[in-house]
Amino acid sequence: MGSVMWLGGMIAAGIAVTIGALLAIFTAAAVAVIALVAGIVMFLTGFALRARRSARARTAAAGPDGVIEAEKVGDTWVAHGWERQGR
Repeated sequence: MGSVMWLGGMIAAGIAVTIGALLAIFTAAAVAVIALVAGIVMFLTGFALRARRSARARTAAAGPDGVIEAEKVGDTWVAHGWERQGR
């Protein structure tokens, strides 16, 4: 009877180790997917912030009503507000 219980214990331990390994692989895959999605979200956030900054700079350079200033210097007109900031 003791050897049968020992054999049952070994089979149960083997099954427990196998299930534990499968759960570890599943957890590692879930962490990898979460990291990938977080990376994509951060990448898209960077694009959105850059677009928002450039749109805000464009409207600030043009003025509140979207009109840029120009003055006549000699025979030519010189427009102000077309210069890009940060160059």
